Amino acid sequence: MNLCYSAAGDLRFEHFTLIEPLRTADGLDLRALIAILLGVALASLDTAIANTALPAIAADLQASPAASIWVINAYQLAIVATLLPFAALGDLLGPRRVFLAGLAFFTVASLGCAFASTLPALAGARALQGIGASGVMSVNIALIRLIFPATRLGRGVGLNALVVGVSFALGPTIASLLLSVASWPWLFAINVPLGMLALAFALPALPHSATRGHRFDWLTAVLTALSFAALVLALGAAAQREPISMALLALGVAVVAVGLLLWRQAGHPAPMLPVDLLRRPLFALSAVTSMASFTTQGLAFVALPFYFEEVLRRNPIETGFLMTPWPIVVALAAPIAGRLSDRYPPGLLGGFGLLLLSAGLLTFALLTSHPSASVIVLCMALCGAGFGSFQAPNMKALMSSAPPERSGGASGVIAMARLLGQTTGAALVALCFGLSGARGPVLALGLAAGFAALASFTSFARLWAR
Repeated sequence: MNLCYSAAGDLRFEHFTLIEPLRTADGLDLRALIAILLGVALASLDTAIANTALPAIAADLQASPAASIWVINAYQLAIVATLLPFAALGDLLGPRRVFLAGLAFFTVASLGCAFASTLPALAGARALQGIGASGVMSVNIALIRLIFPATRLGRGVGLNALVVGVSFALGPTIASLLLSVASWPWLFAINVPLGMLALAFALPALPHSATRGHRFDWLTAVLTALSFAALVLALGAAAQREPISMALLALGVAVVAVGLLLWRQAGHPAPMLPVDLLRRPLFALSAVTSMASFTTQGLAFVALPFYFEEVLRRNPIETGFLMTPWPIVVALAAPIAGRLSDRYPPGLLGGFGLLLLSAGLLTFALLTSHPSASVIVLCMALCGAGFGSFQAPNMKALMSSAPPERSGGASGVIAMARLLGQTTGAALVALCFGLSGARGPVLALGLAAGFAALASFTSFARLWAR
């Protein structure tokens, strides 16, 4: 490996003999693509994988179920709080640096999770892991935009959508398989060699980009972190039916922080909370479509296991198999939709896909108590086809409607919409359970169908946006 300095003074890797260049016929560096997708897979899996291990973690660390929830909350809050600041750093310093730092931090923090011997230590390590994951997720689409030509951007975001969707959907299954042969620390330890492999691909291959002239505003970053963390806490407190004073306090903090944030960044050429991008109708509609769609996914993936086991009376093994068609069909549909988005309007593709998703979820809510396995598989496949048809075209619409110099901000909005949507969906499931008891899963699936229909409407509205 030879090192040299660029004209700008950056340290660059000119040769990296561990992994030789791998290029397609049109010059796409496959090492860069593999590094991005592997980093995204690790970050996405850890969003879902710890849920399955929570009972084992609580028992091993002698923690109560309520306290063990912080293993999940610490990771999610860290991502929500730092996502947009890291996206702003991506615009300022270039997405390569933010991605590499996030991936390295995630890998080291995963080792800390594996060696944690108390619940507070594990929650702290999970928070650090979330910061690393945030660095990866905040700029991954910006890097996709850099390595793919504009005429093939749909294919690039289609691959990214495939990895995100399948990783989130298969997280519980992968966790169950690992826990059947090893203890819970291995769920985190396995990230270390995979993270190092991703870094080995990324260091020589991720593209450099020009840095921006403005400085990073740390006070704005703190206000951004406080705004979204307080918002998520307020949402969780309301959904869990905590004392109203707790939810109102968190909501009040979020409102004040957002107000100060908007005042602080007024007139900034690249605001951390990207209000400049949200003034673009196509971008704003795509962001709303994304959040509503991922709220649908969050509702469905939390509610469906309860629906299968408590309403349809299927055993856990059957439930695992019945959950599988959705991610499999997403894996098939997402790359196809990505290619089609290079030829057809994303609003059209996403609108029809989300109608399919809404129809599949509504069918679940209206099913009789003893449907056949083939009917369930067909409904799950319909949901997977609909979700897979929306995601890649929507990502392309978000990225192509933002100027190149704001790719980091646009990439951060994509990740934030996904995370807030999934968090909102999970919180609404808890609310449905609290309101309807045993019929909670059915209510949650009906609500998910409604959010999918809303997302379809906003997607079709983009056909008239400018």
